[in-house]
This record gives sequence, structure tokens and C-alpha cells, in this order.
Amino acid sequence: MSAFRKAVESGDHAGIEDLLAEGVRFTSPVAFRPYEGRAITAAILRGVLRVFTDFHYVREIISPDGRDQALLFRTWVDGKEVHGCDFLHLDDEGRIDDFMVMVRPLSAAQALAAAMGAQFEQIAREAAES
Repeated sequence: MSAFRKAVESGDHAGIEDLLAEGVRFTSPVAFRPYEGRAITAAILRGVLRVFTDFHYVREIISPDGRDQALLFRTWVDGKEVHGCDFLHLDDEGRIDDFMVMVRPLSAAQALAAAMGAQFEQIAREAAES
């Protein structure tokens, strides 16, 4: 099991942040442009964990060298079941330097966008405080 999966499933926010490279690029399923940097990515991930209900990974696919990982998940947001995948790339130190999330169906992505929009003031504040 990947270190990231362990940190997420145990709710270890500090552990999650420690696994992010300083210059991590986070591509959201609902934002047009990627976010750059550990502080904003960690804050977004904390926000996501606040809006998800019954989050769990259902499968891992890891490249032979371990640097590319796909973690498939299921969760709920505002009464909508979400199926998604976290695509991670690890740098030479084993930290996540590229993180892309995809979700389906469209109604779940829309629910996620609305829930995260409501979180964004807090996310921005948390990122600025880091």
C-alpha cells in the first residue's frame, strides 16, 4: 500500500503534507488551471477530506518503478456517489510532484465543485498561513 494511501485513509494531514514536494502541481477535476505548491495543495486536500463522506480507496495501480500511481476511490459528496482516481507521480526523493484527480459522473463533479467552492475561503486562508 502506498504511503499516500495510508496517510489519507488514516486522516494524517501532516503525513499527507510531508509527502508533497515543495513545487507539487495539483490538477483539480473542477478547476481550469492547476495549482502550484505544497501549501495550496495541502490546503485543498484538507478541504476535500472535509467535504467527502465515507471516502475509501478501492484499488491501486503502481508502475514497476513505483513512481507512477493510480489510486481509485469511491466517496460521497452532497448525496452524490463519486467515483474517482488520484494520479500521482513521485520525484527522486519519493515525494509527490504531480497530482491529478479525475472524478465521475458529471453530477458528482458538479456537487464536488459546489462543495469545494464553499470551502475555498478557508482553503486560501490555510494556504496563506503555511
